[in-house]
Amino acid sequence: MAVRRAKDFLLGADRERVGEDTLGLLDDEVQRLVAAYPREPLSAIWDDLLETQEQVFRLLEGGRVRPSQLRDLNVKGAVLSFMVAKGFNDMEVPHQALTMTRVAAACARDAEHAGLIAATEGLKSLIAYWADKPTDAYHYASQGAAVAEHQRGTVALWLLGLQARAAAVLGDEETVRTANQQAADRRERVVPDDLDALGGLFTYSPEKQLYYAVEAEAVLGHSGAQLAQQAEQAVQGFSDPTAPNWAFGDLAGSQCDLALVRLYGGDLDGAAAAIRPVLDLPASHRNNGIVMSAMRVRQALTSGPAREAVVARDLRAEIEAFPASRPALPHR
Repeated sequence: MAVRRAKDFLLGADRERVGEDTLGLLDDEVQRLVAAYPREPLSAIWDDLLETQEQVFRLLEGGRVRPSQLRDLNVKGAVLSFMVAKGFNDMEVPHQALTMTRVAAACARDAEHAGLIAATEGLKSLIAYWADKPTDAYHYASQGAAVAEHQRGTVALWLLGLQARAAAVLGDEETVRTANQQAADRRERVVPDDLDALGGLFTYSPEKQLYYAVEAEAVLGHSGAQLAQQAEQAVQGFSDPTAPNWAFGDLAGSQCDLALVRLYGGDLDGAAAAIRPVLDLPASHRNNGIVMSAMRVRQALTSGPAREAVVARDLRAEIEAFPASRPALPHR
């Protein structure tokens, strides 16, 4: 309470103008929240995220910002609104997620930040992807890829990965191959930018790129020894919680993809072992993307020669109950 009171004092102390200490305080908070988002359950950071966004909006609306500070505050507004939008998507509220993404895009445009503008198109694609709207997901990813065409940071690669995943749901194997190959080629020419320096949701690590590539193949229904090995590598890439690019959602997604690849290869026991850590996640971590990934595995268990096996029936029942209780997610 004392720290919160001190922050409120500092944010309101400069009645005539916004001071550098205020901006420094916001910098610290934005960096903390960006780092925490992929690592902590949403309920642990949601209130702070909303409060910090409100503080930035209040400063932007207050008329006390110097022209030299305006772009910086708009960048902060875009970054925070991006995370709030992602939070709404994690809570399975796609309409509110899209609305907040448009707020992030408006701040990004006011900041004239091409990377963030492209990233907001990517977030629209992500929201549509998990809402089972692959045509919209592909459209938004393509728009973002066009904006990011000359960006040297990893946001351009993320948009290609989003294109590939959406194309996979649409059954367009050629586009999946093309987009993933373009992303692989561009990885060699990446020059990290200010978004990559932020980290968290704003950088597209090699580990995440592999996870996306494997997911596109899994969604297409593919299997085989080479893909199974890549799927195992994707899981391994997120096996160390102390690694800088670790994210519990990406780990769970890659584990579900490994389960799919093993299922399509006829390895039911291997699939059950792959998805076990996901099913053991506490309720606080069961966000929308993780639940939808698990449901894909359940759907795959309803077909094929193993569908009547006891292991398959038990696993289907357990996955069906998986999203039923998520009390630790923030109130909508």
